[in-house]
Amino acid sequence: MRALKHLSHYLTKFTALVIILTAAFTFFVPETFTWVKGDAQIIVLGIIMLGMGMTLGKKDYQILAQRPLDIFIGAVAQYTIMPFVAITIANVFNLSPGLTLGLVLVGCCPGGVSSNIMSFLCKGDVAFSVGMTTVSTLIAPVMTPLLISYLVGETIDMNGWAMFKFMVLVTILPVAIGSFFNIVCHNQKWFHDVRAVMPGVAVIGFACIVGGVVAVHGPKFLESGLVIFVCIAFHNAIGYVLGYLAGNIFGMSIAKKRTLSIEVGVQNAGLATGLSSKFFPTSAESAIACAVSCVWHSISGTILANLFLWWDKKQGKETSTVHTVN
Repeated sequence: MRALKHLSHYLTKFTALVIILTAAFTFFVPETFTWVKGDAQIIVLGIIMLGMGMTLGKKDYQILAQRPLDIFIGAVAQYTIMPFVAITIANVFNLSPGLTLGLVLVGCCPGGVSSNIMSFLCKGDVAFSVGMTTVSTLIAPVMTPLLISYLVGETIDMNGWAMFKFMVLVTILPVAIGSFFNIVCHNQKWFHDVRAVMPGVAVIGFACIVGGVVAVHGPKFLESGLVIFVCIAFHNAIGYVLGYLAGNIFGMSIAKKRTLSIEVGVQNAGLATGLSSKFFPTSAESAIACAVSCVWHSISGTILANLFLWWDKKQGKETSTVHTVN
C-alpha cells in the first residue's frame, strides 16, 4: 500500500506529463485505448468523481454552510465567465459548429478535480477550492445542459433531459457515494489508505479518457489542431484573468483570488469529453476540442500554480533585501 501511495503522489504531481505522454503514445498506438468508449467511459468518469467525493467530509459541508457568499460568487463566476467567453471566442474566430460545441462544452462544465491540487500547490484557499468544485459539480446537471442549449442549441441538436440524467449518473451519484464513505468510515485505516491512492487513480482515469479520444480522432488532430489550440489557450487564459479580477472586485484575499482564478480557468474537460462522446458521437471536432482542453488545462494550471509560487519567492527575496539595507 505504501508503494501505491507513493505512485499516486507522483502521478498527481506530474499529471500534465502523464496526460501528454498518454496522448502522444496513443497517437501512434491507438489500439491501446480503443476500449474507452460507451459504458467503459462512463465507469471511468464515475471512478474519477468517486475519488473526489471521498475527499468530502462533514467539515467540507460545514465550510460550505459558513461561507455561502464566497461559494455563491465562485459558482456565478464559474458558470458565466467560461461559457460566455467560449461562445465569444467561437464567434470571433468563426469556428465550425463542431469546434464551437467542444469549446462551449468545456466552458459549461464544472471545475476540474485537479484544480484542488493546483490551489494547494500555489498556497491558495484549499477549502474554498473544494467548496467551489463541490457546488459547481452538484449544480452541473442543471447548469451544463441549460447553458449548452442556450448558447449553441440553435445549431446543435441535443437532448437536455438525457444529458441531465447522464450527469447525475456520472457526477452526483459517485460523489455522494464517496462522500458517504468518507463521513462513515473516516476513522478507519483501510479508508485512509484507499483515499490516499484515489488521486493517482483519478489521473490514470483522466489519461484513459484522453487516450480514448485520441484513439478515435487522433488523425484529425493535425487537420485543425492550431486553431483548436489557439482558441483553447485564449479561453483558458481569459478564465484565469477574469477569475482573479472577480476575486479582486469582491475584495477577496490573495489566497482566495488565486483559488478563484484556478477554479474558473481549469474546467472538468474530462467530463466534457465524456459528454461529447455520449451525446455528440458524430462531432469529431467537438471531441478533439475537449481532449485538447484536457491536456492543456492540466499543463497551464500547473504552470500558473508554479508562477504564483515564483512570485511569492521573488517578493520574499525583495523584502529580505529591503530589510537588509535598512
